[in-house]
Amino acid sequence: MPKSLKLIFAGTPEFAATHLERLIADHHEVVSVLTQPDRRAGRGKQLQASPVKNMALSAKLPVWQPDSLKSDEAESMLRNAAPDLMIVVAYGLILPASILTIPRLGCVNVHASLLPRWRGAAPVQRAIESGDRETGVSIMAMEPGLDTGPVLSTHSLAIRDHHTGGMLLDELAMLGASALAEDLLDIESLLSSAVTQQHELASYAHKIDKAEGAIDWSEGAEALWRRIRAFNPAPGCYTLLGDDRFKVLSAHIEAGPCSGAPGDILSADDRGLRVCCGEGILVINEGQLPGAKAQPIPTLINGHRDRLRPGVQLKHPGAA
Repeated sequence: MPKSLKLIFAGTPEFAATHLERLIADHHEVVSVLTQPDRRAGRGKQLQASPVKNMALSAKLPVWQPDSLKSDEAESMLRNAAPDLMIVVAYGLILPASILTIPRLGCVNVHASLLPRWRGAAPVQRAIESGDRETGVSIMAMEPGLDTGPVLSTHSLAIRDHHTGGMLLDELAMLGASALAEDLLDIESLLSSAVTQQHELASYAHKIDKAEGAIDWSEGAEALWRRIRAFNPAPGCYTLLGDDRFKVLSAHIEAGPCSGAPGDILSADDRGLRVCCGEGILVINEGQLPGAKAQPIPTLINGHRDRLRPGVQLKHPGAA
């Protein structure tokens, strides 16, 4: 890539910061970094900068945090920067059509799926939840539609049974950063030969609602196991143990029928907490009770043997 190519980077979470870090390491000319405004987070609700902002400041790059790009100010700022290319990675704000045409070469996006599968906000979690055996990253030229632009390159990664949403996202971040670095070496050629997506094959990874983490024990054990993995670390899955919200952090499935009612604890020992499902048995390996830290099930049983015992029923938080 020509050294004179001027880049603007737009991104917010850790996934995006990994890509910015690679651009910095490769000595690309990043003339401005866009990221979402600081948000209040944590128990103290203190303002916290995004991982991308922290990365940019550590590299002494100029940072801009607009609430929206749908303004004359935003358009003017970007035009004045005169970028050759804008790289967008999990930014979280919509780029209007007028912004997409400002960079000389347009805007490219790194998306954590093999497009056109799983367009949208939560592609990593939805891939695990749906039982996909493969995912990856796609680098595409941006257009006004949601993740609909032509694809410059795709890079695949197998989904393993041990993968949680967080683990898979971290691996995809590294894959995406390397793919972006490689594509930037021949970006103009790749943009000119980008492949139109097969829109009829598209699926959508809708944003995850926290309520989706409520475990309905009438579902099959395999579906619950996939969701627990997908929603770890956030938003997490949970059930009710009495009146307490009991977070289920990891589990595995056990083959064979279950003779109890959905949610019934069948056994509680060093092998885990075996729970009857609508189909099959889910074995919980790690959990967390309110006000306590995450613990392996044998440790939890030692402290709550009267609550975590065969015959106790875990309930759906939404049940009457």
